[in-house]
Amino acid sequence: MDESETEADTDLIRSTLFYSDHRLCSADILSPSQARARIEVAVLNFLKVLSSPNPAISSLPLINRRSENCGLRHGLLSDVSSVFLSHSFCRRSLMRVNDAKAFVRVWKVMEVCFMILGEGKLVTQRELFYRLLSDSPQYFSSQQQANSTVQDVVSLLRCTRHSLGLMASSRGSIIGRLIFHAPGEEILDCTTLGPAGHAISGDFNLLGRLVFRSDARYIIVVEKDAVFQRLSEDRLFSQLPSILITAKGYPDLASRFLLHRLSENFPSMPIFALVDWNPAGLAIICTYKFGSISMGLESYRYACNVKWLGLRGNDLHLIPESAFIEMKPRDHQISKSLLSSSFLPEAYKMELEKMVEAGRRAEIEALYCHGFDFLGKYVVEKIVQADYI
Repeated sequence: MDESETEADTDLIRSTLFYSDHRLCSADILSPSQARARIEVAVLNFLKVLSSPNPAISSLPLINRRSENCGLRHGLLSDVSSVFLSHSFCRRSLMRVNDAKAFVRVWKVMEVCFMILGEGKLVTQRELFYRLLSDSPQYFSSQQQANSTVQDVVSLLRCTRHSLGLMASSRGSIIGRLIFHAPGEEILDCTTLGPAGHAISGDFNLLGRLVFRSDARYIIVVEKDAVFQRLSEDRLFSQLPSILITAKGYPDLASRFLLHRLSENFPSMPIFALVDWNPAGLAIICTYKFGSISMGLESYRYACNVKWLGLRGNDLHLIPESAFIEMKPRDHQISKSLLSSSFLPEAYKMELEKMVEAGRRAEIEALYCHGFDFLGKYVVEKIVQADYI
């Protein structure tokens, strides 16, 4: 076999899901007993180092959650691509001043998770923070510290947050042409709900047991709760057979998990996103579409093939000049991050560059200048005309 054939074979291997999986560092879904066993092994390994002939405080090897350690994983039998983290490590050390508290926080979180799992409970990260604040106020002064430490524990133990007894705090809602129930429980028809829809549970065990039926043809992901309620009030799902879902901003894991389950149950049902024309709106689409580096080892599981319906640059003629808003430093920061990523599709990059060049952004609600019923007509027309990317 000559060198060119070898290179061709290597390129073929690299294009497959199997090669990506070889590089992929993921979080396992474990039973409570398995998760407790991993915590016990981590503690025993730590004690082994301390009791060795040359005792030392070891460093904690954590999967690096920075952008330089991420790649894009292409599905072999699907059109879904997702962000993944590879096996590159960073370390928390008790011997480094900046790391010392972060090192201790990891053990504190594992201690509480071990207790939670033993009691057979599920708690939210908010509840976890207040328990940590009560037990160890010198180490936990903010929710962000607790959240970051949970990601460290996931990275260390290689298991999902739910496996650690932590329940996702869900903000999401769903409504439309969907009927579902958990085995043995009451059936819920999502066409009969008020405009606020049905609150999405943060319990992944429950979400994983749901049985779905639907005659919808589309799933529409809406960035904002107010826009979701407007479309629900107008019963868009009756005019356009659809399911509407919102996470009320950046998507939480529970909303993403439910969307992913719907995409698996109804693989022929396209998913469209309705977001503001600004960098944050595009970042929200990318989180649904590819996952999030910040969510570490769990994120890739819930990626879906979401298509960008609107708002987009070709819709700006519908918006009055007075409704445009000047981009803020945060917008430019998000833009810079997205433009530097290797996985942003070219069509999305062009839209983002147009935003940056214009130096302004537009919100979905600006379309209300044409009447409060215009938004539903806008969505229907865009889908019927296949005006999405």
